[in-house]
Amino acid sequence: MSTSKDMSTHPSITIAGRRIASTEPPYVIAELSANHNGKLETALRIVEEAKKAGADAIKLQTYRPDTITLNSDAPEFQIRGGLWDGKTLYALYQEAHMPWEWHQPLFERARQLGITIFSSPFDTTAVDLLEELGAPAYKIASFEAVDLPLIKYVAATGKPMIISTGMADAEEIQEAIDAARAGGCKELAILHCVSGYPAPAEDYNLRTLSDMIDRFGMVTGLSDHTLDNTTAITSVALGASIIEKHFTLDRSGGGPDDSFSLEPAEMQALCQGARTAWSALGAVDYGRKSSEQGNAQFRRSLYFVKALKAGEVVTADAVRSVRPGFGLAPKHWDQVIGKRLAQDVAANTAVEWRVLA
Repeated sequence: MSTSKDMSTHPSITIAGRRIASTEPPYVIAELSANHNGKLETALRIVEEAKKAGADAIKLQTYRPDTITLNSDAPEFQIRGGLWDGKTLYALYQEAHMPWEWHQPLFERARQLGITIFSSPFDTTAVDLLEELGAPAYKIASFEAVDLPLIKYVAATGKPMIISTGMADAEEIQEAIDAARAGGCKELAILHCVSGYPAPAEDYNLRTLSDMIDRFGMVTGLSDHTLDNTTAITSVALGASIIEKHFTLDRSGGGPDDSFSLEPAEMQALCQGARTAWSALGAVDYGRKSSEQGNAQFRRSLYFVKALKAGEVVTADAVRSVRPGFGLAPKHWDQVIGKRLAQDVAANTAVEWRVLA
């Protein structure tokens, strides 16, 4: 028997008409981030390639360097080590930011292509811009998950919200959730995340994702910064309803985020692999599957291996358990041995109840 999933018992959100829940195929977000590398044409091509790859959504980041940091070269504003070693925060965000005048053409292209587009705002003015553009949802980046006033401001839009939880402990995640709810957010999802760029797979501790589902009781997914798709696809088996992955045209493009982003063929493989993993989960079902029906005949069953006459006793050396499966099941062996035959039987014929007296 198969047990179906009751959709009403599973938390869900809906973005641009697409229901997102554990009972639906994973919602795949291609994160454009800084991979435009300063060219609107590149950003537009990334939107097009995300659609071709099968992503459900393309996501931007909306900030200016002066809305996310201060123009200072003091030690605390300088990056030491890692991918962006030697840059000041202001210089990094100056290079990486998406010019605000690009947002409208990107939104228009996405709508022409039929792919959902939304963004991560980093301050209230970014939210205001995205509201003017009709953004259908909002994403709160991991570094902003502690900015409870920003979360409340986004919540006040009434749009669905997704919060990444990189670096946040359980208490901080709950605080972010509470702020979103207090601000009026009715549709909220959270993403397990490791804010390393790139992040090693072993840092992800994916069992945390399952615990988050149980602990917080909401739509939960993964923001994946590893270098391949293994972690993301594995997360689906643990209940991830959303997968977010950085996306670029060329990983060797030299931009701030290129080196840990997926290229188009890899994004396509992620979309297909995640949906196959979700489909394979199915439901609890011990019944015979459609693909097995034709092979059932090749299971083992009891066959006479020598000719016997009516009235003879069936002995152990006269019957074997073999393939195919047209005879009695092997579990009936003890009931068959010692019986008398009701009729003659030939060698290599199936044992059936009707030939036994």
